[in-house]
Amino acid sequence: MTILLAPMEGLLDCTLRDALTQVGGVQRCVSEFIRVTDQLLPLRSFTRVAPELLNGGFTPAGVPLRPQLLGSDPACLAENAARLAAISPHGVDLNFGCPAKTVNRHRGGAVLLDEPQLLHAITAAVRRAVPAHLPVSAKMRLGYMDDARAIECAQALAAGGAGEIVVHARTRAQGYRPPAHWERVADIRASVAVPVVANGDILTPEDAARCRAVTGCQALMIGRGMVANPGLALQIAGGGALPWAALPPLLRRFWRDVCQRVQPRHRAGRLKQWLHALQARYPQAAAAFGDLRRMTETAPITAYLEQL
Repeated sequence: MTILLAPMEGLLDCTLRDALTQVGGVQRCVSEFIRVTDQLLPLRSFTRVAPELLNGGFTPAGVPLRPQLLGSDPACLAENAARLAAISPHGVDLNFGCPAKTVNRHRGGAVLLDEPQLLHAITAAVRRAVPAHLPVSAKMRLGYMDDARAIECAQALAAGGAGEIVVHARTRAQGYRPPAHWERVADIRASVAVPVVANGDILTPEDAARCRAVTGCQALMIGRGMVANPGLALQIAGGGALPWAALPPLLRRFWRDVCQRVQPRHRAGRLKQWLHALQARYPQAAAAFGDLRRMTETAPITAYLEQL
């Protein structure tokens, strides 16, 4: 059983990846997307989103990271993938799943699922551009407005050279509304010869078991479930629930990283975001969220966290 930690733009970035992978149970992470348009990016564009690349491609806990590229120009994506490959990432991931309107309007993410031939061209160009030993994977949704071309898209990615396909079990039009359509992931898995990873609505160990049963997938990608329950991957592996006592050190670690990387006016919001997600499972997180709700200055927040 393999658990991949999903990116969540604006929340599950390198700071939260560090905290969550300290807990254990995650075998690989994927970065937030690195936008590729019409130019060769400098190395700092990759390391800004994925600073783990400066640590051999690992989080501080030793979990490998696969950076993710997003764009629609096969040649430009290939050129940037080649530059990325030069700093030894643990593979290159391609984003065909982002539902954001701005991204889709600029021909990135899920909107490309209406063009299976372009998916193939992008994947094939990237596969040719990077060394043979470097994995190339892709993440897709079931489609843009509907799932009529889901299998065609997955087959295009596999034929282009993707060695693994992560499928978020909704279309772009469905957003994040439940339910996730795991049965369609099973259809995709049956149509391609490469491993398929299931993603969407895996919030509990029971969800993980049902998802595996429905999809037949041996690997799952989890985002929101891990943010709300940092011990979820360990529970899926058969461990016990993570007690609240394990959370304050993680919150302090996260806050230290936020203070180093995030502008002062946004720091408090990042911490409150995570506490807000945690409070459904941990009453203590709800209390901390309430206490911190009106705090905006770094020093008082740091002092408060030290007392948790």
